[in-house]
Amino acid sequence: MCGIIGAIAQRNVVPILIEGLKRLEYRGYDSAGIAIVNQGLSRVRSVGRVAELSTLTQGMKGHLGIAHTRWATHGAPSEKNAHPHASRDEIAVVHNGIIENHAELRSKLEGLGYEFTSDTDTEVIVHLIHHHNQKLQDLFEATRVAVRELKGAYAIAVVSREHEDRMICAREGSPLLLGLGIEENFLASDASALLPVTRKMVYLEDGDVVDIRLLSYEILDKDGRKVERKVHYSELSADTTELGTYRHFMQKEIFEQPKAIADTIDIAINELGISPKLFGSEAEHVLDGIRNVTIIACGTSYHAGLVARYWMESIAGISCNAEVASEYRYRDIVPDPDGLIVTVSQSGETADTLAALGYAKSLGCMNTLSICNVDESALVRQSKLRFLTRAGPEIGVASTKAFTTQLVALFLLTLVVAKMKGRISPEQEFQHLEQLRKLPHSINRALEIEPRVVDWAEKFSDKHHALFLARGIHYPIALEGALKLKEISYIHAEAYPAGELKHGPLALVDSSMPVVAVAPGDSLLEKLKSNLQEVRARGGELYVSADSNSHFHDEEHIHVIRMTEHAGFLSPILHAIPLQLLAYHAALQKGTDVDKPRNLAKSVTVE
Repeated sequence: MCGIIGAIAQRNVVPILIEGLKRLEYRGYDSAGIAIVNQGLSRVRSVGRVAELSTLTQGMKGHLGIAHTRWATHGAPSEKNAHPHASRDEIAVVHNGIIENHAELRSKLEGLGYEFTSDTDTEVIVHLIHHHNQKLQDLFEATRVAVRELKGAYAIAVVSREHEDRMICAREGSPLLLGLGIEENFLASDASALLPVTRKMVYLEDGDVVDIRLLSYEILDKDGRKVERKVHYSELSADTTELGTYRHFMQKEIFEQPKAIADTIDIAINELGISPKLFGSEAEHVLDGIRNVTIIACGTSYHAGLVARYWMESIAGISCNAEVASEYRYRDIVPDPDGLIVTVSQSGETADTLAALGYAKSLGCMNTLSICNVDESALVRQSKLRFLTRAGPEIGVASTKAFTTQLVALFLLTLVVAKMKGRISPEQEFQHLEQLRKLPHSINRALEIEPRVVDWAEKFSDKHHALFLARGIHYPIALEGALKLKEISYIHAEAYPAGELKHGPLALVDSSMPVVAVAPGDSLLEKLKSNLQEVRARGGELYVSADSNSHFHDEEHIHVIRMTEHAGFLSPILHAIPLQLLAYHAALQKGTDVDKPRNLAKSVTVE
């Protein structure tokens, strides 16, 4: 839920650490801090933005250091709870994750004479390492022994005032990677933090403990064996995480969707037909025998799964269910070894989704596929099959291009399953692929409605509640629109299937509550129109996202945005665009922090 960066170099690492923290700001945080080893251990911590920490560290120098952005879990946002934490001014630690047995360890360490100055679970780690280091007189071994006592998830970086040439790190259930430079080395929780200094990355596995020096590093796995991990060359560049001409990353990422989708479908549309190999070398064997599909995800990714349920059942003719990961992992599931488990995550490190995948596998569900935007993420490594979306880095907390590329990936999966089950003809397969080919152009046209959405957003500026309505396959898009609006504008919003209005939500409708309707020209349009008449009869103000053939017109209390012609099965992807833009411009009207909304984090790596 927070960001880590560390560096050991022959140059001053403070600017590197500060720049890295700035590139990790998108993950969500409420405080930041830095620890430098330079003839002693120096720490600076502050509540608020990295810019403030940058000011406080002017003149600070050193060749070894660690830094952190914290998203509060244990203990309120405050300087005393900010990382790095230190033990007796000798050892400092930064930590992502949650230590589940921290209360037990705290009691033990207090009995050994350690004084705690924070409310965090992290402080037990640094005191525990200090305790073992006093006995072992080896920081690496002390860390290895200490982490064996920890229960929960962690990614940690450790430095000591006694070692200006050494940095230790370890991970279990929370992402961490090494960055390899020329006579300098780095670590981070996210590759984007290291792009200004290196593209050579080593992704660590659970249980790894690493001894990092200026010119070398050594990795021991959970069994204490020395191991080599593959070196990857990141295809990202530092420019991909820059704003350019856009006002916010969310705006930039909304307008990057045509390219992101074109890149994601590039492999598929360059083939004569769609192939199971899109999902891995074993895909044909795995997918051939599946009897049903379960899609497991959180938040926006869950909404993508809800759309895919309609596709799977309508096109592939196979039973499909979408599950909220945090609920699935605690249910008594009736497993089906012949089912396909599909996990969806932008980061591939979402704690609940990873745990749900592990739970499914423990029940014998071994046919697993991950749809993810990050190669070498834990979710990808732990799944039999994979599909990597090509959205590029998504910095804004509110997901946009990751969502639409996930939908494209799930549509491709639907076509593969349908083809293998004999549910679509070659002509139908061609037609579906043609629709995909046209999708980037259609989204470009959909983005042209932005000025009209700005007019809508101005009317939302003094609102505190909103209702989103849709039917059928577009209902998940209404859910996503409501989520986006509340995420970044803080306007309370809820979504319902329009047919459910009369079963309760209609009681909320009055002239002060805007009602947003997704109204494509599909078979449910007339049903939807009847539902919207119920809103108008109660004095509701309607905002309708309609296709060109939906026959909605602007009139008093009805505001209409016209999209292109109906896009068939891909219509939900197009109708996500105006709702993304509405949330963005409503947030501008409200004056909120669009890219870093309060209390939220980009990558949710804790339960």
